[in-house]
Amino acid sequence: MKRSLLLSTLLIPAFLTVLTAAEPSLEELTGSGVDFLRNSQADDGSWTAPNRPGVSGLITTSLLASGLTPDDPTVTKALDHLESFVQKDGGIYDPEGNHRNYETCIILMAFEKANKDGRYDTQIKNAEKFLRNLQWDEGEGLETSDTSYGGAGYGSHQRPDMSNTQFFVDALKAAGASEDDPAIQKALIFMSRAQNLESEYNQTTFAGKINDGGFFYTPAAGGETKAGETDNGGLRSYGSMTYAGLKSMIYAGLDKDDVRVDAALGWIKKHYTLDSNPGMGEQGLFYYYHTFAKTLDVMGK
Repeated sequence: MKRSLLLSTLLIPAFLTVLTAAEPSLEELTGSGVDFLRNSQADDGSWTAPNRPGVSGLITTSLLASGLTPDDPTVTKALDHLESFVQKDGGIYDPEGNHRNYETCIILMAFEKANKDGRYDTQIKNAEKFLRNLQWDEGEGLETSDTSYGGAGYGSHQRPDMSNTQFFVDALKAAGASEDDPAIQKALIFMSRAQNLESEYNQTTFAGKINDGGFFYTPAAGGETKAGETDNGGLRSYGSMTYAGLKSMIYAGLDKDDVRVDAALGWIKKHYTLDSNPGMGEQGLFYYYHTFAKTLDVMGK
């Protein structure tokens, strides 16, 4: 059930982005996904556990992207459920959980998608302020040379990583931030250091050990990858983080002539597949599809 739910949630926008040439099949696939999600919604408007609003936020955004309106009964119920997680500090999260950045980012994007009449202006504005305060920067006493600088983690004072940071950038863009917004430019500094590319933008100790242009999980606190290390201590690149890095760099205003974008595209061309999450097999496969589709959308592909 959970696997099917996640598949429907992540692949609806993917089909909308990737399969636009197959209109009849697209309509059938989208309709089946929407029907499944309607029928699996709980009475309180949630999907899966009531205290996991991130999943419900993703599903709500997917339904809206599939053509449903905020006034559709399923969507209205979902939005009401998400609104119950708005906190006094502006964040939108389960206070007993450990995913304050993820949940706030995801729900902010759901509210933005539903905000055709300004009904969520206040929630979006407050959530954006909350997220900006989570970013690792001068407010935490960091200098730009620190490998944590510019990143976002699960919550306040938790180690930043690429996954949290890509959602952070996505949410700021949804809230209206421009490519030269200071927070997005700070995130670019962090993400450049999570790329296996030795350059003027990345002079960490592991920058040139692999040098293939892909991205890994985090450069902070000594660095970490979910795809394993090489014998010389290199942090292996993998698909989902490489698409996350490329998408975020485009949001930050970089184009194909930038060495970082060029290197990321080179890695993607070499490892392009929809059969697995490159470097990770089936681990994080639906996450990979989700990020893959969003990146292609940003690139206009």
